[in-house]
Amino acid sequence: MIDTIGVGIIGASPERGWAAVAHVPALAALPQYELRAISTSRPETAAAAREAFKVPLAFSDYRELVAHPEVELVTVSVNVTRHYEVATAAIAAGKHIYCEWPLGRNLAEAEEITRLAGEKGVRTVIGLQGRFAPAVVYLRDLVADGYVGKILGTSIRGCGPDDVWTGRLDPHFEFHADKENGATLLTIAVGHALEQLCYALGEFATVSSTLIARRGEAFRVRDNATVPMTAQDQVAIGGTLEGGGLASVYYHGGPSPHPDFTWEINGTEGSLLLSAQDGYANIAELSLQGARGADPLALLTIPDRYHCAPAGLVGPAVNVASLYSRFAQDIKDGTAFAPDFDAAVRRHRLIAAIERADATGTRQTYDADA
Repeated sequence: MIDTIGVGIIGASPERGWAAVAHVPALAALPQYELRAISTSRPETAAAAREAFKVPLAFSDYRELVAHPEVELVTVSVNVTRHYEVATAAIAAGKHIYCEWPLGRNLAEAEEITRLAGEKGVRTVIGLQGRFAPAVVYLRDLVADGYVGKILGTSIRGCGPDDVWTGRLDPHFEFHADKENGATLLTIAVGHALEQLCYALGEFATVSSTLIARRGEAFRVRDNATVPMTAQDQVAIGGTLEGGGLASVYYHGGPSPHPDFTWEINGTEGSLLLSAQDGYANIAELSLQGARGADPLALLTIPDRYHCAPAGLVGPAVNVASLYSRFAQDIKDGTAFAPDFDAAVRRHRLIAAIERADATGTRQTYDADA
């Protein structure tokens, strides 16, 4: 087994994007990895990315990257409409693969990608890094240790503050308007929040939902045109957890007068409250408060042992680095600490159940492993 894992990032723009703010600094901070290659859609941007990120290899055709012998792990950081195409190419090349969430545009794509990865025997990791946020891991342990007692209920309220969820579409985000493309408020912001909830408290047992594309149209910046927007900007989910507690999640598009993210857990012995000024809880700086019995709510200090990312990292790179670190350990030791493509399929199944509940107007029974 190699000591250093050679990484190639597909979708590493030097000017904008998730790879530049999350993957590149995370990998640079981890001795287990070496960023060896990048790929963008054009030769000039590939050359600029090679210079900006100081990597030896740059390609304008991602197929050259996945075929290169110096690349052992392929990171897929393109928009979700291309995940199936790019991920299956990396799998066919026999490379380990890190794919951003969502894994596919829908459950069927996610299941097929996962099947192919299993047949090829490659190691996989899905970009659901929010479960490694120190506050979430500490919250999970507090619940398991009985801090709140028996869980009675939990509720999440959040928003997608970005322009795309308010109906303003820059050229790079026009694909978000069509819900069939799989990049929606439900799949992205809510999907990450659901992952954190299920990681800490357990899976849903039943779900009901109402999903509304309330705006119905969007403003396309490149030509000042008004276009249909079928992706929902109002998401309301209710259900029960496997452990019996009640759960509710409400997200809306656009900024909030409250903190952009709040997550409350109520139990027979106490309560916990997680909050952030960013509706994307998977990358936000989270504040954790707690109260037991008649005590008032107070800020809880997260012990140092929960801060696993390398010192000096900030913002989106923090949780991404923790995810990469766990994945390196999995590759080395044969463990399964990092969420893999099977975990991605479980989350896609939950989203599919939420969509069925809305479409049929009936409560859905959910089995994460069905």
